[in-house]
Amino acid sequence: MKTGLQQSTSLRQELKINPRLYQAMDLLYMPLLDLQQHLKQELLNNPFLDLVEPDEDENEEPEAGDEEGPAMDAASEDTAAERDSAKDDAVDWEEILLDGFDTGGAPAESEVREQYEPVTVDRGDLSDHLMEQLSLLDLTPRQEVLAAECVGNIGDDGYLTCSLPEVLASVNEAIAGAAEKTGADLASLPLYTLAEAEEILGVIQGLDPAGVGARDLRECLLLQLREQGQGEALAYRLVHDAFDDLIAHRWPEIARRYALTVQEVQAAADEIQKLDPKPGLRFSAAEEHYIIPDLIVDKIDGAYRVSLNDTNLPRLRLSRTYQEIARDKSKFQGENKEFIASKLNAATWMIQAIEQRRQTMLKVMNYIVDRQREFFEKGVQHLKPLTLREVAEAISMHESTISRVTNEKWVQTPRGVLPLKFFFSSGLTTTGGDDVSARGIRAQIEKLIREENPRQPLTDQEIVDILNRQGVQIARRTVAKYRDQLGVLSARMRKRV
Repeated sequence: MKTGLQQSTSLRQELKINPRLYQAMDLLYMPLLDLQQHLKQELLNNPFLDLVEPDEDENEEPEAGDEEGPAMDAASEDTAAERDSAKDDAVDWEEILLDGFDTGGAPAESEVREQYEPVTVDRGDLSDHLMEQLSLLDLTPRQEVLAAECVGNIGDDGYLTCSLPEVLASVNEAIAGAAEKTGADLASLPLYTLAEAEEILGVIQGLDPAGVGARDLRECLLLQLREQGQGEALAYRLVHDAFDDLIAHRWPEIARRYALTVQEVQAAADEIQKLDPKPGLRFSAAEEHYIIPDLIVDKIDGAYRVSLNDTNLPRLRLSRTYQEIARDKSKFQGENKEFIASKLNAATWMIQAIEQRRQTMLKVMNYIVDRQREFFEKGVQHLKPLTLREVAEAISMHESTISRVTNEKWVQTPRGVLPLKFFFSSGLTTTGGDDVSARGIRAQIEKLIREENPRQPLTDQEIVDILNRQGVQIARRTVAKYRDQLGVLSARMRKRV
């Protein structure tokens, strides 16, 4: 083998994505709130970009150079690829700067709307709520330490996440460590016992909300029934003695065992069903998420109209201040010219990318409205199957572009505020050759179960037969899968007497 430096020539093909293409794709991906923040940041970074205020946009008379804006817009689109690949001295930045460029960002007829900033109210979580109640009780310092340790091991759902021996081991280990560091006699700091832990846990279980501090679902339900004064009721007895049969809905077996009627067992089960299986979640510190729709669909004179909800989106233009500076041509030489050319290209590209984003979103939503018109007219059961590929082929765009447009975007419709992904689902073919959306099938199954006779609930096979008679070919396992997705129990578990 011979080592050394060598030179060779080769021919190969490469696909490189322009950084500005990445930027355009990111703009498509951004929801409305993220886009607002991004444009505000661009306004700070690029001095060529200026914000058009609503009052200024309505009252300001157009300058002579602004009248040539549309022509300038078309010319800039034709030469966009050339400007990206050419050097800075090939860009006719001076003409664009002097003529002006005022487009994109928001429609000209945008109306001024009063906006209210949501105020976040800081509220304590479950741990804070429990500690506040413990502070009102007459506990010794020793009890307070053990109570704090127990509360620290209660999860957001209200259940104790570990066993009492584990709680004891943790707090006793801390006591032993403190004694070793301070040199204190461990006899003067007696370790906690299981009886003390049981006593403190009983105190915590008596706090609000009822059921907190339980170690399992059965104990949680018993605590709530006891809080309601039903310690001697049938519901308490069934949870205490026949919990496994109760959750399996074995009403006849329970009735025979306790010499009851099936109706009495079901009535007790109905009372138990009203209890909260996760009492701590009402104090969950989960943040509230506000949804601002990116698109709006209105029905006007029998026709559905699509518009963008971008009236609060910053409307951009080239800075008028820099247009005035551009008239002094002696300043544009060397580094000044290089700086202005790069910033100008970035500003014009940003404005064009925003406009392209608007047009793409409108194209996609208009096609969805045309395709899903029966959904808007009749409801979710008439939703048709739709894929990203179908939309991409219809509007002559790539499937990945449609995916970015529909990602985390919401639309306000007469049927409610829905994510754009809601309109996309697989489908089944009917005997008549029509396509039915899988989401529409789930809605039909939900309607059938909601209207069924509770004494004779529909089995999965009976649902299959009903759908087959309606022309929908579906397998029983598919019905079972959709029923599970809807959170509906099997026919045996739904049966009433």
